[in-house]
Amino acid sequence: MNKPIDARLMQPAEAFADYLKNAAARIDVGAEARAHDDGARVGISRPHESAQLHVAGEATYIDDIPELTGTLHCALGLSPVANGRLTGMALDALRALPGVVAVLSAADIPGTNDCGSIVHDDPILCSGDIRYLGQPVFAVIAETRDIARRVAARAKDVLTIEAAPPVLTPQQAHAKGQYVLPPMHLERATHEGGAKAAIAKAPHRLRSTFEVGGQEQFYLEGQISYAIPKEGGAMHVHCSTQHPSEMQHLVAHALRLHANEVHVECRRMGGGFGGKESQSGLFACVAAIAAHTLQRPVKLRLDRDDDFLITGRRHCFWYEYEVGYDDEGRILGAEISMVSRAGHSADLSGPVMTRAMCHFDNAYWLPDVSMHGYSGKTNTQSNTAFRGFGGPQGAIAIENILDTVARELGRDPLDVRRLNFYGKTERNVTPYDQVVTDNIIEELVTQLETSSDYRARRAATAAFNAASPVLKRGLALAPLKFGISFNVKHFNQAGALVHVYTDGSILVNHGATEMGQGVNTKVAQVVAHELGVSFESVRVTATDTTKVANTSATAASTGADLNGKAAQDAARQIRERLAACAAERHGGDAAAVQFANDKVVVNGRTLDFCTLVAEAYMDRVQLWSDGFYATPGLSWNKETMKGRPFYYFAYGAAVSEVVVDTLTGEWKLLRADILHDAGRSLNPAVDIGQVEGAFIQGMGWLTTEELMWHPQSGKLTTHAPSTYKIPTANDCPPVFNVQLYEGDNFEDSIHRSKAVGEPPLLLPFSVFYAIRDAISSAGDHKVDPPLRAPATSEAILNAITAVQALPA
Repeated sequence: MNKPIDARLMQPAEAFADYLKNAAARIDVGAEARAHDDGARVGISRPHESAQLHVAGEATYIDDIPELTGTLHCALGLSPVANGRLTGMALDALRALPGVVAVLSAADIPGTNDCGSIVHDDPILCSGDIRYLGQPVFAVIAETRDIARRVAARAKDVLTIEAAPPVLTPQQAHAKGQYVLPPMHLERATHEGGAKAAIAKAPHRLRSTFEVGGQEQFYLEGQISYAIPKEGGAMHVHCSTQHPSEMQHLVAHALRLHANEVHVECRRMGGGFGGKESQSGLFACVAAIAAHTLQRPVKLRLDRDDDFLITGRRHCFWYEYEVGYDDEGRILGAEISMVSRAGHSADLSGPVMTRAMCHFDNAYWLPDVSMHGYSGKTNTQSNTAFRGFGGPQGAIAIENILDTVARELGRDPLDVRRLNFYGKTERNVTPYDQVVTDNIIEELVTQLETSSDYRARRAATAAFNAASPVLKRGLALAPLKFGISFNVKHFNQAGALVHVYTDGSILVNHGATEMGQGVNTKVAQVVAHELGVSFESVRVTATDTTKVANTSATAASTGADLNGKAAQDAARQIRERLAACAAERHGGDAAAVQFANDKVVVNGRTLDFCTLVAEAYMDRVQLWSDGFYATPGLSWNKETMKGRPFYYFAYGAAVSEVVVDTLTGEWKLLRADILHDAGRSLNPAVDIGQVEGAFIQGMGWLTTEELMWHPQSGKLTTHAPSTYKIPTANDCPPVFNVQLYEGDNFEDSIHRSKAVGEPPLLLPFSVFYAIRDAISSAGDHKVDPPLRAPATSEAILNAITAVQALPA
């Protein structure tokens, strides 16, 4: 075999350690001092507000909350079959076991047996129809967690079920016309006859299928809820959730209570990635039902295997498409059907499919297009939100098409991609009729093409492959355009509370939840900047439904956008009151009062911020305020699938280089160059971390993370770390160049920044297409590689075999 490309590949852990040591060099270490001089608190790199607590092991998660006296523990009894009818339960046998306090079923739910987030089709506990293997049927409440789990594991011994064959794949569901929601259709015709006519008239046509797998969120902290009964029948639920308000509503309905009787609180999560947006509801409800029934605190913490078996994840997609294109590779017409594995209930499959269809265009102008979305109903876990929320599944389809078109024409895929980019003043309207007013994709890609030395490395890759019969290199550049806002208009709102105490310290509460992404850090920076105080003066408290009501989920990359604006609004009101007080006491114009570096300059005098606060208190000035923000200019017609669903777009691009062993299908990522658009970043260090994390997570989705269900029993066989492979530090490339694109947001976002949580998940498309490029070289680029995602070593080897076997 040939020598390894880079000696560092032999020491991946050491290479990553070197990367970590040098990470600080990528951040302007002088920015903090300069910012202090001019009073800025945003646009600078600061550590995560809980970083010290994390490192010291002092950060409190739900399972760290001291248990109250009398706390009981809950575990769920799961269905051992994937499809059928529940005809009997011998639960008394379990109730008689030592340490068991109660065994509850659907009949014990005081209110509504439903935890569906949009459509009410998702039972908390099974009441008749068995929908998937792993569906919760009953809840065991015991003195200890170990007893509860051991007793719940006896489910197969006490349940009587009439089993039926399961439907497991989206193709099977599609063939049966079995969907959780009506099909969706989005079309745009710029010429008579639309997409079909454009395809028929095109000089070249391509017709094919493609598929991408799902992905487990694999949050480090599993699903957990701790429910505590309160006086008057009220309920306090500590829940690891991205959506406390939805948990409040679900628990209230399950217990037949009003919303004001349910208190949901979340200080932080150990990761969410979408998996705790809607699906934390079942566990919050069960814990609350048990606590309400027994009038004792109840904790429900899932085992990792049960978490896999019960909860849903990223939707896998199957595509069938036909496109027409010209001699240079311009897409003239495209028609595509997208079929997702929705699972047994609707959950968030509707908005996920909507976003997928709104991201099929990615960064490209598609003149005539016809899209059809089908959310297949299967006897599997109900799939849900995952970072990107359908956007990656939609965009990868057009990327696969363009990559194939380029290979059919013998052109560099980057040239074909660039040829199809959106324009500035023409060719700039999306298929759903939103005008792209902030297009920077050409400038960004050109900058990355130069900085990554793409053209020279493309030539070097070809030269290497010509001399290497076994190891093959691949190189690819993939761009992205990602819409920012919730698909549903009314979710695009947020509230916040800001309290200034008489000693000058500040307390902030807002509606977003902290899951490690740094939203509390950014919001604290915004408030500190607005009031002209040090970051250390601001403390952000737990997300709490008794403080800010009716919050939206922390999802769709809107956490800092929405809540930052709401907190800024609250802080601005306080600053204006303080300025008026200062002018009243010391003279001058209130509009001329300056706040910076914990000082206030008024009429030529300089006061400490805390001094002015004390004066304002003596003058009975309100030192707290609520803030609110609603994203302007949004519209969406769900029937026609037209409007302006996104406030703005985030852009980015990545170049990845891989080496593939054609004998085994093994591969390595040698280098990744990323340029991502975060607007005027609120915190470059946090944003770069988000880009890096999204890139590696997305790479896992497209390469190593494969979900498998047993074809007869319907059991998820990849339900543990032993069988489901997420990326590790050793999978990070030894050369990992990440930069933020310099430029303000075109729209009036919080300090002209851009959301950075989800868009970078599309960057590792470059890894997948670099692997595809390496496979293509094994057949001298004469045969299009039939590579599926995830591109596991097995999938790579199968594609290599196909490429080498097929005639040119």
